[in-house]
Amino acid sequence: MLKRILAQAKRPLKDAAAVNATRWALVNALKTTELAVETASGGRTKFNRSQFGIPKTHALDAACVGDIAGITDWQKPTLAIKSMGRGSYQRTRLDKHGCVRGYLTRSKSIHGFQTGDMVKAEVTKGKKAGTYSGRVAVRTAGNFNIQTSNGLVQGVSHRYCTVAQRGDGYGYSLVAKTDVTGTPPQHRDASHPALYLPALKDGVSRAI
Repeated sequence: MLKRILAQAKRPLKDAAAVNATRWALVNALKTTELAVETASGGRTKFNRSQFGIPKTHALDAACVGDIAGITDWQKPTLAIKSMGRGSYQRTRLDKHGCVRGYLTRSKSIHGFQTGDMVKAEVTKGKKAGTYSGRVAVRTAGNFNIQTSNGLVQGVSHRYCTVAQRGDGYGYSLVAKTDVTGTPPQHRDASHPALYLPALKDGVSRAI
């Protein structure tokens, strides 16, 4: 333990200095706008979080900054964004020995859809009847896989699909909040990707 502490003591503080300099430059720039600017310590944020029984996440930490009376309705999900890439130029799949094990289609577009597009599928008949929204993975046969908030739905015909958003290299999903005991909330609205922020009793919404 002592060895690890001593190793950390020798670590240069240039990164922390850069963060602090940037933070104060931002505060001073915001003060010139004549808007109300409030700052607080990390200890105050942790105290608020503990007092109101709120788990530690980036979005909720932003809501716990400063002198606040309370936070309500914080269990709403937040939007998680993950880099997914834009596919591969290499259309031949190799095994660990460099031998060919499969091929990808020469065209990334199938029936006007590409893997990574956000689609909405309204299936009117069959075992998969229902409405699905999510990231699509195209197949040459025209039966696509859709990654929804409730799991993967396979074999949805392209005829039922419409593009909600073209793929931009990122995957979007709504992540449900949990309380301090790890229990997820009952409310989970994943019909539209959107960022939900908790409401504060003083009528102010704080974001990161």
